[in-house]
Amino acid sequence: MDLMEFSKEHLEFRDEVRDFAQNRLKPIAEDLERKAEFDYDLIMEIGRKGWFGIPIPEKYGGMGKDNVSYILALEELTKVCGATAIMVAAHCSLCVCPIYYDGNEEQKKKYLVPLARGEKIGSFGLSEPNAGSDAGGTETTAVLKDGKWVINGQKRWITNGSYADVIVFTAQTNKELKHHGIYSFIVEKGTPGFSPGNKEDKLGLRSSNTAELLFDECELPPENLLGKEGEGFKVFMRTLDGGRISIGMLGLGLGEGALESAIEFATTHERKGKPLIKYQWVQKLIADTATELEAARHLIYHAARLKDAKVDLNKEGAMAKLYASEVGTRACRKMMDIIGPDSINGTYPIQRLLRDAKLMEIGEGTSEVQRIVIGRQLLGR
Repeated sequence: MDLMEFSKEHLEFRDEVRDFAQNRLKPIAEDLERKAEFDYDLIMEIGRKGWFGIPIPEKYGGMGKDNVSYILALEELTKVCGATAIMVAAHCSLCVCPIYYDGNEEQKKKYLVPLARGEKIGSFGLSEPNAGSDAGGTETTAVLKDGKWVINGQKRWITNGSYADVIVFTAQTNKELKHHGIYSFIVEKGTPGFSPGNKEDKLGLRSSNTAELLFDECELPPENLLGKEGEGFKVFMRTLDGGRISIGMLGLGLGEGALESAIEFATTHERKGKPLIKYQWVQKLIADTATELEAARHLIYHAARLKDAKVDLNKEGAMAKLYASEVGTRACRKMMDIIGPDSINGTYPIQRLLRDAKLMEIGEGTSEVQRIVIGRQLLGR
């Protein structure tokens, strides 16, 4: 992108995150992948830097930066390690932001401040065994009994689920009311009746923690309701609009990492005594991929600026997520063609990036759902 689109502060912050990504994270990224273990110390190190609350005002423990800064940080982290980036994104976009936008002052003081400061880890519970992209199909129930909300149900595919201290989640209070019966709640780690379940053994993003959340007669006081009664669906749909920018950036960052890896390979390897970079088919693959990634980057940063301007971004967020996630996967596949057999043996990170990228077409609404969202906006439905 034209660097004039970013302020000096943006570029300085980007360089700070890039330095951490390249010098601290890159050397251990493959080891994190092989171990497939959540590196708690690494995540808390990132939290101490303030990056868990980049777009949150200093009043609530954040850095007071804009969403463009947040997306810049995700881009640099993702190019090196998608698993680390998605843990930060799940914390910030899906837990911190809904509390900031929809929480009352007491909730912000109790939950938002330590989350933004990096003292606690956050998560977001939406997906269930029978409800994912169809968010309105939530089956986890919340029943008001004797002044308390009693929660029963199961969440699946929850990033940071095993380690989260604070979780924002959804539950159905009245099926007859459909979307209007879905409420949003906050639950803390250690609450009786609530516990993390099995950890998922995933294709990609293996060092990120993904787990079930189990609710068995879990009692929550009224003050744990997030947002107004009957508006829980609006809370998490607004959350997803912003979260899709993050997932789009993860797709883009993984594609950028693949492109950088392939360029490095092509400039240092030969075929039949001729540098790979001299072959026109290699140049074509690199040129096409770089062009698609640049287009995706513009969509993502445009959506981030709309969020900063507090403008509705339902369509733009969906477009950014749809295009960037599919471009990211496509970029990884094309760059594997350049690297060849070395792309599958771990010498280059390309096979890890490809496995990570595929999730971006699924998480926070599949590509099919994004097309429905965009179509409805354009057709006025």
